[in-house]
Amino acid sequence: MASRRTGALLAFELRISFRGNDAGIGDEDVERAVGAVLEGEGVETGVLSVTFYSSQQMRALNRRVFGRDRATDVIAFPMTHEDTVAGDIYVCPGAARKSARRLKISVCEELLRLVIHGTLHVLGYEHPEGANRSSSAMWKLQEQYLREISSDAGA
Repeated sequence: MASRRTGALLAFELRISFRGNDAGIGDEDVERAVGAVLEGEGVETGVLSVTFYSSQQMRALNRRVFGRDRATDVIAFPMTHEDTVAGDIYVCPGAARKSARRLKISVCEELLRLVIHGTLHVLGYEHPEGANRSSSAMWKLQEQYLREISSDAGA
């Protein structure tokens, strides 16, 4: 993938898998979201996986890893791999559908937001829990990337 900004070659490996029901987003959209974040953050190489889990699968993962017995929208695991960015991102379309209904937005938009959110976590970004979450620097950056890829899709 070539960078739109610099023309440099971005060499990242991305594995996308759908486990459970239909996610409501295509591979191209996931690749565009991950690519925008990696490019925007100056990452030229990376190995990431994005897996879409059913609500039951996400609940089990959340319980096993964090001790929280509920489905959550996204969980990301950054990994160290020499000088290469690496990580696994798990997204729950069921949780995204609930959020999309509540926010009156498309499911695809919410899924893109979660993929971006997980990618930022892989890169080391964090945010506070609770009310300050949506005013954090990470959240603002996430929304900036979402606007960028949404405007690219409409162009």
